[in-house]
Amino acid sequence: MVRMMVQLTEEQVKALKELAKARKTPVAKLVRESVAQYIVTSPKEMTHEEKRQRALEFIRQIEEGEIQFHDIEGKTDISTNHDKYLAEIYGTWKKSS
Repeated sequence: MVRMMVQLTEEQVKALKELAKARKTPVAKLVRESVAQYIVTSPKEMTHEEKRQRALEFIRQIEEGEIQFHDIEGKTDISTNHDKYLAEIYGTWKKSS
């Protein structure tokens, strides 16, 4: 084992000491158990390949129509007709000279 120094709040120390007393076990053991549990349950960072595969699956779902994006009015062609919709809302754009 490796010796390590950590800083805890007074409330954390008090709670650990009470728990250790109730379980009749050292505080250090509770800390080790807590760290081990945290390591097991904490979310794992995805590898580059996992991120790549996730992105490719997302693209496949879009291409196959499994996922479709739309605006609040239900229009799905915003990116291709952006200028048209802006002109409808604001009128014809005037070029500044």
